[in-house]
Amino acid sequence: MTPKADRKPHILFLFSDTGGGHRSAAQAIIEALNVYYPDQVTTEMLDFFVEYAPPPFDSSVDTYAPMAQVPDIWELGYKLSNGKWRARMLQDVLWPYVRKAAERLVKEHPCDLFLSVHPTINTPVLRALGDDHVPYIVVVTDLVTTHAWWYNTSTTLTLFPTEEARNRGLGLGMDKDKMEVVGQPIADKFRRPSGSKAELRKVLGWPQDLPVALMVGGGEGMGPIAEMVQAVDRAQIDLMMAIIAGKNETLKSSLENAGLKTPSRIYGFADNMPDLMNAADVILTKAGPGTISEAFIAGLPIILYSKMPGQEDGNVDYVIDHGAGVWAPEPDLVAATLRYWVQNPRIRQQISDTSKSLARPDASRDIAARIIEAVSRPPIS
Repeated sequence: MTPKADRKPHILFLFSDTGGGHRSAAQAIIEALNVYYPDQVTTEMLDFFVEYAPPPFDSSVDTYAPMAQVPDIWELGYKLSNGKWRARMLQDVLWPYVRKAAERLVKEHPCDLFLSVHPTINTPVLRALGDDHVPYIVVVTDLVTTHAWWYNTSTTLTLFPTEEARNRGLGLGMDKDKMEVVGQPIADKFRRPSGSKAELRKVLGWPQDLPVALMVGGGEGMGPIAEMVQAVDRAQIDLMMAIIAGKNETLKSSLENAGLKTPSRIYGFADNMPDLMNAADVILTKAGPGTISEAFIAGLPIILYSKMPGQEDGNVDYVIDHGAGVWAPEPDLVAATLRYWVQNPRIRQQISDTSKSLARPDASRDIAARIIEAVSRPPIS
């Protein structure tokens, strides 16, 4: 599709709900387009696994969470497929089976630019498009340990959250002039807090005189959150816990009835994470790239308690190596770290400053700018 003067360029966002980060990344970029380039493009989000993948790949969204609960199998599959030649071989083997679906996707969704936030779809769609195609931008949403499927030499531009992710592309034969580090796409409200820490705490009903540990289990409330809460409660640390149980109503109810002695606030699914992060002093989370990047923007010291093996190994190393937090996979280690940080506020502040220095709060806006450039539309003044 070629842009015409009488219509706006149309952007097709390719994502899938195999993990929460892909959808939120696409939504953050669309939000930035609407905020900084209003009415200049139209956008569409497409979950390609749900709408186009042939069996058994059409069930990937439903099987993702159960597979994630078996880390050894996940790690094996990730590592077996993650190599320059292995990744290419698997794509070659699967191409005859997925070809018709990829070609139908391209035919049924004409657009002026493809924007992919998922590694799996890039090679099939680019093959279906052929050599002469509209701009195709890939936004990599894994911080460090990036899968080889993110990298395709036929892309117009590939945007990365870190230098480490970009450098891997050089080793995979990518054109350095078609790669750029911009950061992780994050919702615009993270870069523009709705109030100061004191103001946010007043609204949230949090104490002004206690450090607050924000404990996050993701949207589904998975992971050893209950065990960590109990360990911190037993340690009798002088702090408040703000616990996000997500959609896990059983977890939320269990914590509410646990008789915790430590001051606590227990939440279900939270749609005000920017406010919660900017009001907190420390965050405990799994090693997801989105939450880590959000924590950097808020300047939070990070305690990482779990990870997706293979895929998120590099995220842990990145946080530790840069001095923005620690790896504490056991509840007692979490409690010990919190006690040390509470008792040593100067060290906690140093880690907070380091975390803040790693932030790229303008990533979504920068990605939006690259999209506008690619469809040859000037930004607003």
